[in-house]
Amino acid sequence: MRPAAILLDFGGVLADAPPRRTAPPGLVLRIFNLIKGTLTPGEIQRSLTDGAAAYAAWRDEDWPDELSQAEVWERFILPGWPPAAQVPVRGAARKLSYEWAWRDNWALRPGIPEALHTAATANIPLAVVSNTLSGAAHRDFLDKADIGRFFAVQIYSDEAGVRKPNPQMIWNATDELGLSPEDCWFVGDTPRRDLVCARRAGIQRAILMPSPRTTVEPDGPTPDNTVEDGFSLQALIAKTS
Repeated sequence: MRPAAILLDFGGVLADAPPRRTAPPGLVLRIFNLIKGTLTPGEIQRSLTDGAAAYAAWRDEDWPDELSQAEVWERFILPGWPPAAQVPVRGAARKLSYEWAWRDNWALRPGIPEALHTAATANIPLAVVSNTLSGAAHRDFLDKADIGRFFAVQIYSDEAGVRKPNPQMIWNATDELGLSPEDCWFVGDTPRRDLVCARRAGIQRAILMPSPRTTVEPDGPTPDNTVEDGFSLQALIAKTS
C-alpha cells in the first residue's frame, strides 16, 4: 500500500558514523578554556566519557521521557565539579550539547538521497524522528548534506521531551503532517527502540534498515520489511508509487 508519509530515524538510517569511545577532543578543549583550567583535560574527558555511559544506561527505559540539555549536564557531567567549573558550563549547555552531538565523520548511508528523491517525486511527505541530545546538530548536518529540504517535519527527542520507544515521538510527526500513523511507514535501525516505537504508534509498515547497532540490540518485533540501505528503500518506495 502506498504510504501517506515516510518517517525515518537519523542515526543508522539517514546517516551514520563509527562508534565514539571517548568525548571529542574539541569539546574537551572548549570546556577547558570555558572553565579557565579549573579541571584538567583528563578530568574533563573522564567526566564526559563516564557521563555519556551513565546517560546511555538511564535512557534504556521502556517508555522514556527525555531530559533537557541542561538536565543532562547537571545529572551526568557536573556532579563533583567545583562551582567555578559548574557555573560557566551551565550557561553554555545548549552550545556544548550541540558540539557533543555533532559528528565530523557523519556520512549519508548509501542510496539515501536517491530514496528521498523518489519519495518526493511521488509526492510522499517525509519526516525525521530521532533521539538526540541536539536536534539542531542533526538539522544542520542534513542541510549541509543537501537533504534537509526533503523533510516536511523533523522531530527530535531533546525538543519533544520524550524518546523512542515512546510512541509520542511518532505521533508528534504524524500530527504535524496531519496524517494518521496507520497510513505511514517508519524506517529505523534498532529493534527495541525503533520497531517497538512503530508498533506502539500503530504505524502501517515498520521497516528495519540494519546498522552496526542492530546486532547489539535486544530482540524486538519482527519488521514488515528489511532493507539493506537507501537503494533498497528506494526500490520498495517505487513499488508502491
